[in-house]
Amino acid sequence: MVKINYKKCGYCGACVGVCEQLAINLIEHIIEIDIEKCNNCNLCVIVCPLNALEGE
Repeated sequence: MVKINYKKCGYCGACVGVCEQLAINLIEHIIEIDIEKCNNCNLCVIVCPLNALEGE
């Protein structure tokens, strides 16, 4: 499961754009990850420019 550090997140949407499962949503400065859709590929973790996402 990917975890979000909201203190680091700049809400740029890079993680949303790379998610092939469409598991990440950005709505008015809120990032949400749908754990049922997420396949833990960690692409979002890799592309986050602020290192706000952490994978297992």
